[in-house]
Amino acid sequence: MSQSHSSPVPQAKPATILVFDSGVGGLSVAREIQQRLPAHPLIYASDNAFFPYGTKGEDELITRVDKVIGELLLRYQAEILVIACNTASTLTLPHLRAKLDLPIVGVVPAIKPAAQLTKSGVIGLLATPATVARPYTHELIREYAPQCDVISLGSSELVEIAEQKLRGENIDRAALATIAVKLMQADKTKTMDVLVLACTHFPLLREELAQQLPSELKLIDSGEAIARRVEFLLTSHNKLPASDDPRPLHRAVFTKHTPQAQALGPALAGFGIQHLDYLEI
Repeated sequence: MSQSHSSPVPQAKPATILVFDSGVGGLSVAREIQQRLPAHPLIYASDNAFFPYGTKGEDELITRVDKVIGELLLRYQAEILVIACNTASTLTLPHLRAKLDLPIVGVVPAIKPAAQLTKSGVIGLLATPATVARPYTHELIREYAPQCDVISLGSSELVEIAEQKLRGENIDRAALATIAVKLMQADKTKTMDVLVLACTHFPLLREELAQQLPSELKLIDSGEAIARRVEFLLTSHNKLPASDDPRPLHRAVFTKHTPQAQALGPALAGFGIQHLDYLEI
């Protein structure tokens, strides 16, 4: 008597996730993605040759991001792209989505969840000066927090301090204290109860910032929401693996070989990234 054997169902290969930022702030997003999707290999790309983005012109940035993302996708077979930079997201997402045939996730300041969390109606927005000034941010506030008093403070210094921390350098805690004082002085009613960390660098300094701010002030960012969105898109594209491989290969790539990039090796290892590449662009 013949026996029929059903063919094994092929298991989905874990999709490679490309996380892109101007510096190392996007590692705060990468960490959330790794925790939610541990089986997926992740490529963390830092455009350190053009860092920081917040000081560059809009047309210049759009051209640069287009070029760098194009080069990265030629070299690495990523199946989903995360723009883990508020500046790049607000400027380049429409252009990238029109050009690229893969799911793209951007970063927006967590104003909507902050408005839902606040009990006092006073929320803080800590971002780069460019994000604070951008019309896109003002529109988010009008749309999601019209009933709130939003206290905004722009700081480029925090970006540099976060980069220093990951390189293992001593960070300027006095500068952190000054920024915290400025923020709290702007809170005339003394009722701010939620603070949005609206730059992906800033969650890397969450503990240091929390030490300088009132203990009842809740600090939130977009990292977890981005990770959920990545999971949703991979699910809808049938890119989630049937079983988890506990040892996916994570890789970091920089657009310029510098001593500062080299010094990030130990910090990257803390994010499970053992391989460093340089793609001079």
